[in-house]
Amino acid sequence: MCAGLASAQDAAPPSKPGQLIWVEPSAAPVFPQTEEEKKAGMVEGRTLPAPELLQPDLDPALPRYIPTKGLKLKAHFRAGVSDVLPGLAAAWVAAFRKYHPGFQLDLVKPYAGSLGALELIKGNLDLVFVSRELKPTDISGFNAKFGYPPFSVPISGGTWRHFGFLDAIAFMVNPDNPIRKLSFEQLDAAFSSTRLRGGKPIKTWGDLGLTGEWANRPVHLYGIKPWNGFEEFVREHVLSTPQGRGEWNDKIHYDETFFNIARRVAADPEALGYTGLSAIDSEVKIVPLSVEGGPALSPSYENVASAAYPLSRVLYLNTNARSGAALNPALREFLRFVLSREGQAVVRKQGIYLPLRVGQVARSQAYIEGK
Repeated sequence: MCAGLASAQDAAPPSKPGQLIWVEPSAAPVFPQTEEEKKAGMVEGRTLPAPELLQPDLDPALPRYIPTKGLKLKAHFRAGVSDVLPGLAAAWVAAFRKYHPGFQLDLVKPYAGSLGALELIKGNLDLVFVSRELKPTDISGFNAKFGYPPFSVPISGGTWRHFGFLDAIAFMVNPDNPIRKLSFEQLDAAFSSTRLRGGKPIKTWGDLGLTGEWANRPVHLYGIKPWNGFEEFVREHVLSTPQGRGEWNDKIHYDETFFNIARRVAADPEALGYTGLSAIDSEVKIVPLSVEGGPALSPSYENVASAAYPLSRVLYLNTNARSGAALNPALREFLRFVLSREGQAVVRKQGIYLPLRVGQVARSQAYIEGK
């Protein structure tokens, strides 16, 4: 045997758990909609992107839809719908009408991404399909009029990285930064003034666990100016807790939109920022995230599609109903269908959004039943 060549019987090195690193080209730049595109979307809905080549299997544990025994539906609703959702909403209605032909739901134009609880306050709509979290002002205005918050329930996953279609959110650093992972507690301590997760203020990369030459280097924070759907999602899921709503600190460099954040992080060795996966058009290092001692996960397709990644997003249906009170029977039955295996199969057939997993569906079902 030639010197220097290992024998087949030599013991292999032990496994070394950590992060698998590979080089993947950044996304192509994305740009805000033109006024012409916005107007067209309000009439026909936004043009759908090409589906991902990868498509998730339906969660085998999703419940089957079994129509409520003896229920004969005859109902007519008017619904608002975000400009990225008319196709999916119409497909749900068509599939549900095969079981209940007396159910009718009109999708009212103009389609708009800004629809929220304010449309329900006006009383012109019975429900609203939306692709973002409600604004705090939507909720407070609704609560002021009716004495309770709007009924808001997840009905589908978002997407992995489709621009404009509720892509997952990533935190990132400059490629030269050696950080391996971050927790929600650390992110809250860095980005918020409230620090509701209990962390100490973050000023340097040493405060986030780095040593050596990085220990005293400052952390430069980049984010999206409030109010914005991406910003609100991060605030609700990272900065806020059951004890209260998190507030941003005054050290963040804000951009009006998410388009430039990745470019700023790529240009700043000490940067830490967040944006949607579809807007990562520059060389950055995406940091795996952990929640409450769980594993640190990256926003890979598998982790987002399985809803394991903690900043995967969801679509909502909003209506005027008091939590814990009985829903309109027709609407309740429709939601039972949407959250069933058959309803989530409609999502998968469209091929744009990601079907919910059984844990997500269980939470939505509990909410519908007032539990």
